[in-house]
Amino acid sequence: MTYNDIIECLYDLQDKDKVEFKAKKFGIISNNSLGIYHKDLKVIAKEIGTDNKLALQLFDSGIYEARLLCSKLFKPKDVTEDLMEKWVKTFENWEICDSFCMGLFSKSNFALAKILEWSQREPEFEKRAAFATLASYCMADKTSDNDLFEQFFAIIKREANDDRVYVKKAVNWTLRNIGKRNIDLNRRAIEVANEILKSESKSAQWIAKNALTELQKEGVRMSDYPRAIYRIPVG
Repeated sequence: MTYNDIIECLYDLQDKDKVEFKAKKFGIISNNSLGIYHKDLKVIAKEIGTDNKLALQLFDSGIYEARLLCSKLFKPKDVTEDLMEKWVKTFENWEICDSFCMGLFSKSNFALAKILEWSQREPEFEKRAAFATLASYCMADKTSDNDLFEQFFAIIKREANDDRVYVKKAVNWTLRNIGKRNIDLNRRAIEVANEILKSESKSAQWIAKNALTELQKEGVRMSDYPRAIYRIPVG
């Protein structure tokens, strides 16, 4: 499919009622949106395959759904810091933020550096990008030791007082995902959540209580990354 073919396809799928529904139901408020669900964009992306040049053209079209497609077509290992900065500054809602963070940023060579940098940003979706990237990185990185992830507990505690809904939800998401990498990090995440719970901040208390509910429930699913450490020796 060419650029023009894709744009034409997107306009064929436009539904202004869905723009309003997504805003009311999911809080997804976007400029120049055609009203196409994420699941339908995934079908288009699968048909196209990875294509960096096309992805960049689609992002620069200014059409919201075309930008979402960019996050699905660009090759993660080809992402540059300049592109990450260009894109992150345009995020206007959690959907496009998470699409880029999960699909590209967490798999890029600059994931860890940008997590540390963006966690100190003030704009809501730039800060969310730090934690959405980290939450996804917890699952994308299957080999790093616990030390790598334990360093982020300080950042989680520092930002737990941010009461903006899309920041606090991402901080909570990150704490839960670190705690589900393996049993040792689960214990540490529970300890950190209990520390956060002592804060007078309502946001911090919500983050801690929600994380504890999931991390302490019976049968919580954990990945046991890195697996080699937890593998039972044979013989």
